[in-house]
Amino acid sequence: MTPSPEPTMPNIQSMLNNEERREWLRIEDRLLLEYRRIDETADAMNAYLPPVTEDTIATAVSKPTVDLLVRGGETFAGSPLLPWVSKIDWMLETILKSLVKSHPGSVAIARLSEVDISAGGLGFTTPRRFEADDVLVIKCILPPFSMIETSARIIRVTSLNTDPAQFHVATQFIELGADEQELIIRHILQVQAERLRARKAAH
Repeated sequence: MTPSPEPTMPNIQSMLNNEERREWLRIEDRLLLEYRRIDETADAMNAYLPPVTEDTIATAVSKPTVDLLVRGGETFAGSPLLPWVSKIDWMLETILKSLVKSHPGSVAIARLSEVDISAGGLGFTTPRRFEADDVLVIKCILPPFSMIETSARIIRVTSLNTDPAQFHVATQFIELGADEQELIIRHILQVQAERLRARKAAH
């Protein structure tokens, strides 16, 4: 009798083609995020957010390195590259802080934002009132250094019960390459695994 073949794991593309799987592969996270309407200039986001501060700059510059340390653990912590990465962070932070002091409003920088992300779209909270069907240019950084840049259509805008001046925007990606899709899925799976390990360790 011929043994039946062992089951194989579905590849990422087949997972993406299944809407139920796509919804399951979703997490809430804190990511560096930029967004604007597609017909606006690159600095448009600044007009609707609080001014860039030294704390904003420090967070944006240091987060990728902190994420790298978390993911790399002792391996990266003992690496001879770490002092160089730290020096680059310090230099970049110093330059940006000087620019903000000498030219307020001149620095457009990604903000650390609470998001929900899936292979199909991104949700986030904003003080700006967008409209359904607006098309956004979105940039976000997946830890530690993976830039996702794409366009997305707004499918829903709701005001927050806790703060009517804040809006939750749900978007659907409309131009996302296969490589970027795979990066998002791998990030989601890694975060889910890390959180599961943390929950098990807490018990």
